[in-house]
Amino acid sequence: MKAHRGLSSRTAARAEQGLYRAILSLRNEAECAQFFNDLCTPAELEALVDRWAVVTYLEEGLPYRKIHDVTGVSVTTIGRVARFLANGNGGYRTALKRLRPL
Repeated sequence: MKAHRGLSSRTAARAEQGLYRAILSLRNEAECAQFFNDLCTPAELEALVDRWAVVTYLEEGLPYRKIHDVTGVSVTTIGRVARFLANGNGGYRTALKRLRPL
């Protein structure tokens, strides 16, 4: 997370934890949509949606250029998502595993 101007690291950490708790409190997709539309600018939300779409295409094994053709997401962003999918913090993998049909 980037450094916050005016916030101590402790205050910033508490704010980050509060954000995660707020997200976890949401009960359905409609509540998530309301929250994220309030929280994010349209461009920020679009970037998040684009990254998630890229994850699913990468999991299907599509080449970067094909993913770009289908989504319009830059090859640079696709590469970044691929790096985090392979060697990130495990968040993409956890979400994918939990969303996969049994």
